[in-house]
Amino acid sequence: MDDVKARYSDDDLQEFREIILDKIDKAENDLNLLRDSYKNGSDNGTDDTSPTFKSFEEGSDTMAKEANMQLAIRQEKFIRDLKNALIRIENKTYGICRVTGKLIQKERLKLVPHATLSIEAKRKQ
Repeated sequence: MDDVKARYSDDDLQEFREIILDKIDKAENDLNLLRDSYKNGSDNGTDDTSPTFKSFEEGSDTMAKEANMQLAIRQEKFIRDLKNALIRIENKTYGICRVTGKLIQKERLKLVPHATLSIEAKRKQ
């Protein structure tokens, strides 16, 4: 008989749920900070600086806003992936590799709680 468990125990799932909820909380806070930074139209009082420098500042402001928007998009995807992991916990399918059907290592799930692939399957990609 295989010594591979079919799924994680309810206690394990509860532990993962807490890790994920904590990560969602932190990720949503980070997302709000990012959104505030690119929605904030403030120019930090540069109205009185010379026009030459102002154009450089506006360019870097635009680049910073675009970078923050990209980070916000990635953060939204991360939050969505974490929420999908919570659904898998509810369905008791959490931690099962979608390629091999084996349990994903606990250490991997603690670091990447939204993982759906075991290291073995990830390496084959």
